[in-house]
Amino acid sequence: MSVIEMKVPVIGESINEVTLSQWLKKDGDYVERDEAICEFESDKATLEFPAEAAGKLMHVAKEGDDLVIGALVAKIDTSVAKGANGAAPPAPAPEAIQEKTVSSPQSETKQEPSFPTEGTEKGQQPSYAAGVPSPSASKILKENDVPTSDVKGSGKEGRITKDDANKAVEAKQSAPTPKPEPKKESPAPQITFRSPDSFSRETSRKKMSRMRRTIAKRLVSAKNETAMLTTFNEIDMTEVMALRTKYNERFEKKYGIKLGFMSLFAKACAKVLLEMPDVNAQIDGEEFVYHEFVDISFAISTPNGLVVPPIHNIESLSHAEIEFKLKELADKARKGTLSLEEMQGGTFTITNGGIFGSLMSTPIINEPQSAILGMHAIKERPIVVNGEIKIRPMMYVALSYDHRVIDGSTSVTFLVKVKNLLEDPMSMFLDV
Repeated sequence: MSVIEMKVPVIGESINEVTLSQWLKKDGDYVERDEAICEFESDKATLEFPAEAAGKLMHVAKEGDDLVIGALVAKIDTSVAKGANGAAPPAPAPEAIQEKTVSSPQSETKQEPSFPTEGTEKGQQPSYAAGVPSPSASKILKENDVPTSDVKGSGKEGRITKDDANKAVEAKQSAPTPKPEPKKESPAPQITFRSPDSFSRETSRKKMSRMRRTIAKRLVSAKNETAMLTTFNEIDMTEVMALRTKYNERFEKKYGIKLGFMSLFAKACAKVLLEMPDVNAQIDGEEFVYHEFVDISFAISTPNGLVVPPIHNIESLSHAEIEFKLKELADKARKGTLSLEEMQGGTFTITNGGIFGSLMSTPIINEPQSAILGMHAIKERPIVVNGEIKIRPMMYVALSYDHRVIDGSTSVTFLVKVKNLLEDPMSMFLDV
């Protein structure tokens, strides 16, 4: 018997522990080399763990276990041949053989003919219990709404015959119709107060996923370790929506993907971030780190929590490239197939609470970044335009920032510049 031990591999420099989220192969299954046997959930992504050899799989760890790097996960018995599955295959169940008994003429006895009744299977003796109707009698009683309990059977052993059913129907039709009782006024409804003991007071517990635990730690760290403030503004989305309406059909025909708001916001932010490097910077110890590129992280909601994979060099990408990359990341995030490389980096973050109906919020910084832009729902509101009240599609935007890196005037200026670009989007395309 040759056994190979499967241990948690080194996943990344900052990852010391993973959670075995689920087994993909059962204990005792035969697995091929490089076939995924389970999934690990790290702080940032879900990873498949492939078999190192072919053979019979033997579980060691359980689903939900937290495992350090190098911990034993499973064993593989390589001496087991394919198809054996670690045990002899079960023998097929033998077919039942029915013997036909032939009675001799001397042993045959005359039997009463059997008639099938309701609920009688083929080959079984019919039921002659008292009060049981024959099929024809049952049909007559059912069609005329006559309860079986009101009919007395005259057949064998009290069985209800067709004649009994007909007589019962005639008796019902000839009976005088009872006069309806005078309608009584119902008393006023009374409110009954239930005892608190009658309400459910049960609770349940569920272990936090590793991703949710990591999110919780990072959010607490962002609140405690940064001097976070938020500034607000509003954007008139009239011109952006008109641009999308005018060009979306041609854009989709050419590139095979729709022109969304997110790529327009990303390009506007990238342009302003290059103009205002403080908003695109971060703290490293006692030094400021400035970036001459823009990697924007996008908050994506998944069943396991929020992930923020970045798109690199937004300043150099076209709108179509941003839309394609964003769709790819969103699909992978919801399937849990984002790699660690796809989760790393980012100099700025955009989150869109508007897709869930949020009108206004204060987004929290995605450390070690220094700022995050929050988009919200577009709502028609009355605003003053050139001295006249107009109904316009408006969106509140919020910029949360680390005051250690970004001054208040810088944050306000950044948000105003983004607002101006989106309210006159052609200036963004013409770079004026």
